[in-house]
Amino acid sequence: MEGRLLLKNCSIFRADGRIRDGLAVVVEDGRVQRVAEDRAVPVLPGDWEVACRGRLVMPGLIDCHTHLVGAQALPPSGAFLLRNPRARFELQDRLAMALSEGEIEALAAFAMARALRSGVTMVCEHAQFPRLVAEGLAAEARTAERLGIRMVASHATHSGHGAEAAKAQVEANVEFARRYRSHALVRGALGFHSSSTASDDLLRQIGRTREEMGVGAHFHLAENEEDLTSTFSLSGRRVVPRLESFGLIGAGAVGAYARAIDRLEAERLARTRTLVALSPKTTLAGEPGGGGLESVLAHQPMLGLGTGGSGTLWQELLSAFVGAIQIARVGRLLDPDGLMAQMLISGPAELCTMIFGVPCGNVEEGALADLVVYDLIPAKENAGGLAPQVLMQLGEVPVAWTIVNGRVVVREGQLLGTDYVELATNAARALESLWARTGVPPESP
Repeated sequence: MEGRLLLKNCSIFRADGRIRDGLAVVVEDGRVQRVAEDRAVPVLPGDWEVACRGRLVMPGLIDCHTHLVGAQALPPSGAFLLRNPRARFELQDRLAMALSEGEIEALAAFAMARALRSGVTMVCEHAQFPRLVAEGLAAEARTAERLGIRMVASHATHSGHGAEAAKAQVEANVEFARRYRSHALVRGALGFHSSSTASDDLLRQIGRTREEMGVGAHFHLAENEEDLTSTFSLSGRRVVPRLESFGLIGAGAVGAYARAIDRLEAERLARTRTLVALSPKTTLAGEPGGGGLESVLAHQPMLGLGTGGSGTLWQELLSAFVGAIQIARVGRLLDPDGLMAQMLISGPAELCTMIFGVPCGNVEEGALADLVVYDLIPAKENAGGLAPQVLMQLGEVPVAWTIVNGRVVVREGQLLGTDYVELATNAARALESLWARTGVPPESP
């Protein structure tokens, strides 16, 4: 898009909880160039004007942990979730092995389109297609560029198919990360499935390469007690100390599903600025005993939210809010509202800044132009401009415009330049083909 993008007469939610209205936001070259009073910013020839009419403009959402393809291939159901963790993993792996390149591209495209329409501007993809790592990651990157979503992708490699297969998968992941090292929209991280499914040799290979390249890592942290028990039997250590010994936690690393961690592990995660991606809704459905939020929140690590590829970030935020209120009622959490802002905005924004090297998470000059216009006119109290709990209102509010890197990708609720129904049809055909070949998903536990 040539020329400037102008968001006229918009309201902006600030980090201090106050609303400023009657503003204009000038976007150019992928950045927010200016934020000023609306009357001070005239529309010039060649500008693309977005008439916000007082609607709320927010930084785009970041899904800190998703499975764009795999979550569609095996959607959550009672039959699936009532299986034990090992049986679920084996079923997921069976489907992942059967995926074709065309199916990967079709499913990724539909998942990305859904994300953009829900206000997500960046996804941290934890992919799993062990037979086609290079081809699958390349297909996802092409699709991200075409649809205009920001993506950090890695492959969830594990040791279950043997040492040589794991080594080859990591090498393909490394090559992808090298190729997209400075891309405007797409970056690579080094992934593995989890501590309990990874040998020392696999973790050592990933840790050494991560140190050499200076890229991020992505993994399931301590998904459940079985994960912890398996790790302890493998190494004689808990999950976080084991991963730390291989250089796999720290800035730029994303650890999902941090349920079975203790106080010392929480301290290590906080100290090293490892992003802990919480999925409270997904965890509540997938594991007995609830979401395990309290141990994670005890030392306030860097937090984000992830969908795991199922549902929306707003559903995860609501589940997190319910859990936080329960903890606050017994006096072990002082500020649940601030925690929601950290999970949804500030923690993910810090991760994005680490990876792309540009400030994000605020609508301010110099920040990445990853923005969302919501169909909400925020109400505020007159004296100080405070807007009570805007974040908790947004889950029920339609997304009007989505802008990524200065490019409009959703306009008044519709994908720009792409037929959403066609993407949905292609994804459905891909799933039908995959299920016919594999006999999955199952109908009963």
